Amino acid sequence: MNQPEPTLEQRRIIYQARRGLKELDFYIDAYVKNLYLHADAEEQLTFAKLLTYEDPDLLNFFLNQDQPEDKSVMDLVNKIKIWRHNQ
Repeated sequence: MNQPEPTLEQRRIIYQARRGLKELDFYIDAYVKNLYLHADAEEQLTFAKLLTYEDPDLLNFFLNQDQPEDKSVMDLVNKIKIWRHNQ
């Protein structure tokens, strides 16, 4: 599947998605490279919200040790986890 050309805002989000933790990159980097540009506008906004969390919080979300208050963010975390583990 060809990747569409990212907009300036999408490029900014893609840059923000870079994390220093290998465990987070397993999920977030793979999502950005494979799904982000094909996601609808609502999911892209939710992904931008997800990126506002600190790395330790994100790690806790992906490891099921905590949940964000925003249900849409948790739904996206779960979607990414399911997709990644089915690869």
